[in-house]
Amino acid sequence: MVASALFLCLGLAFWQYYPVVLVRLGEFLVKADKPEPSDAILVLAGDFFGPRVLKGADLGVQGFAPRVIISGTGYGNRGESEQAIQFLVQKGYPKTLFFGLPHQAKSTIEEAIALAPQLQRLGIHRAILVTRASHSRRAALVFRLFCPNVRFRSAPAEDEFQAKNWWMDPLSKERFYQEWLKILGTVLWKYPEFLAVHRV
Repeated sequence: MVASALFLCLGLAFWQYYPVVLVRLGEFLVKADKPEPSDAILVLAGDFFGPRVLKGADLGVQGFAPRVIISGTGYGNRGESEQAIQFLVQKGYPKTLFFGLPHQAKSTIEEAIALAPQLQRLGIHRAILVTRASHSRRAALVFRLFCPNVRFRSAPAEDEFQAKNWWMDPLSKERFYQEWLKILGTVLWKYPEFLAVHRV
């Protein structure tokens, strides 16, 4: 009788707090820090005609950093960063604000590893990290681990991810699982592997 009552109470508690837990897990993926004056604004690759580069440009115009670094891979006949800068200039932003850092990275971890020496060469010690909202927690984690000489603050650009009810939206649900799996993969596998190689 006592055991049945205990299981009933636990079941009721689970169902009462289950939605709260789901919301917290979704909200955790979005890391939004208050922007502070920095050496640069770093816009990650993957969105050269949309909210990500516009967010970075707006932060630059607002004076949070003297330059906006556009990270980008190759795309077509021109690099992604070159096309993003052209897009922003056409939107009316000053060309002198932007600086392109091309690379051939195929993941966020590869991007952080590729950019780390370039940021050091440029004398970047503090940077505002701009990526899409659902990617912002993982990106901040990856850059903190794989680019440790720079202090990053996250300023996510809006995307379609619905943190408060991600399980009800197919796109949000897909991104939720992808981001959590990659966060776990980074912490449990990729970073330990990276340390093992670079400590030799």
